[in-house]
Amino acid sequence: MSANFHPMVYIIDYILGVIMWTLIGRVAMNIFQKEDSQFFFMKVFVKFTNPLLRIFKPITPEFIIQPIVPLYVAWFFFMIRFYLMPWILGYSVMGMLSFPLESEISRQIYQFFNSIKF
Repeated sequence: MSANFHPMVYIIDYILGVIMWTLIGRVAMNIFQKEDSQFFFMKVFVKFTNPLLRIFKPITPEFIIQPIVPLYVAWFFFMIRFYLMPWILGYSVMGMLSFPLESEISRQIYQFFNSIKF
C-alpha cells in the first residue's frame, strides 16, 4: 500500500474490486460452461453473483443478452472505483486512487518474477 489512505478506503476498494472481478470471471467462465454446470468454480461464480444481478435487475436494460448481464453490472463497480471513490475522497483528478487491489497484485507478480533467475 503505497499511498497514505485510510485503511477503510483500501477495504472498500478491495471489496468492490473483488465483486467486479468475480462478475467478469462469471462472464469468462460462461464462455466455456453453462450457468447450471456442476463444475465447482462455475457454481461458486453463479452463487455469489446472482444476488448482485437481482439487485441490478431494475436498471438492467432488457435488450442485453443474459450471458453479458454480469459484465454490465461489473461496469458499474468499475465506474464506482474509478470515478466515485476519488470524487468522494476529494481528488480533483479522476482515477487518482489507481485501483489499489490491482496495483498490489501487479506488484506481487512483478516481485515474484523478478526473484526468478533465468
